[in-house]
Amino acid sequence: MAVLIDAISVKRRTLFEHENIPYTCLEAEVNTPTARGGQTLVRLKIRNLLTNAVFEKTFKASDKFKEPDLSRVAASFLYSTGDGAEFLDQESFETHSLSDDMLGGAKDFLIAGAIVEMLKYNGNPIGLELPAFVELEVTSTEPGVKGDSSSGTVTKPATLETGLEIRVPLFIKEGEKVRVSTETRGFAGRA
Repeated sequence: MAVLIDAISVKRRTLFEHENIPYTCLEAEVNTPTARGGQTLVRLKIRNLLTNAVFEKTFKASDKFKEPDLSRVAASFLYSTGDGAEFLDQESFETHSLSDDMLGGAKDFLIAGAIVEMLKYNGNPIGLELPAFVELEVTSTEPGVKGDSSSGTVTKPATLETGLEIRVPLFIKEGEKVRVSTETRGFAGRA
């Protein structure tokens, strides 16, 4: 028998299935009424794992969800194609193609050989789960000019090896590796 999850126990990053579609919770808010006999409602901001659509939906606290048949498999990034990317499953050594829609913004963080978590729903790949931080090399940035930092924390644009452009502190030079947050898409420190 499938495990059931109560709507009130759904928290951030919880995976659940609603109407035969897998979702992940981005935000959860519980509204408890003050009136007697009022129903406790749970407002969830959720992402459809098949389409990456994000929306808000309200459920009763007593609503139940099935646990989705999701598995996470280590996969290495092989190469980009015109409309997606190819990955090698590290357990079965099968290659899987993921379309740009399945990848979302993950393509900006992928370099050859990078190991990521591939999400599979009912055995079929549906997307990627990136680590919180990735290390990428700065391929081009302008040199910092002495005196630019008089106003406090000053940043400059930098292009990374994947083509992603971020803002970095003035002391970062071309050829250095930097840590980039995959959630905020911003500089998180030197590697």
